[in-house]
Amino acid sequence: MPPTTLQAVLFDMDGTLLATEQYWDEALAELAAGWGGTVSAAALASTAGVDLDGAMDIVRRDVGVQRTPAQARDDAEWVIGRVTALMARSVTWQPGARELLTECLASGLRTALVTTTYRPLVELVLGHLRADLGTEPFEVTVCGDEVPALKPDPAPYLQALAALGLDAADCVVVEDSHTGSRAGLAAGCRVLVVPHGQQLPSTPGLTVGDSLVGVGPGYLAALPHPAVV
Repeated sequence: MPPTTLQAVLFDMDGTLLATEQYWDEALAELAAGWGGTVSAAALASTAGVDLDGAMDIVRRDVGVQRTPAQARDDAEWVIGRVTALMARSVTWQPGARELLTECLASGLRTALVTTTYRPLVELVLGHLRADLGTEPFEVTVCGDEVPALKPDPAPYLQALAALGLDAADCVVVEDSHTGSRAGLAAGCRVLVVPHGQQLPSTPGLTVGDSLVGVGPGYLAALPHPAVV
């Protein structure tokens, strides 16, 4: 098989580039406390990469409460408001993430952000990143309220590939969850995942790492593609 190439890196946001999963966990734990319950660490870990409705369903089942559709909508609005307030203060890079992104930009690789988070929150985060990096970090951003289906469906990554005008074989996805990894693989990309509290099955095209520290464009370019595994 011919050697693989790398033209773009497609990054997930929460838990991958940024330690913002903790904000969602904090909000969900506070929501559960408001119901008079306590959500388990295992349940919170299983919400990684899951959309808000799915995450709240996990928490409801873990705590053992039922909510009407109207109450569920109110709960979702409360969680979004709480996370917005937390993100407005600051966001923190995951170890090695800032260095990886800046190396990708410096080397001329194209970059995209592909996240389940909705556009208003993403723009808030992008404001922090632009101020920190002094540049526009992503050529393309795809948000959870702009796609026909959410991860693990490949639609978000396929939309990013179309916007970049690139083939999946020339791109690497960087993720932190089983849900996101499945989406990247289904789109045909190589995937590097740094999971947090999740066990991922061995899958062609999927590389599991302990951290993004020390990861650079050369490492990403050498990742095996499913077609050559």
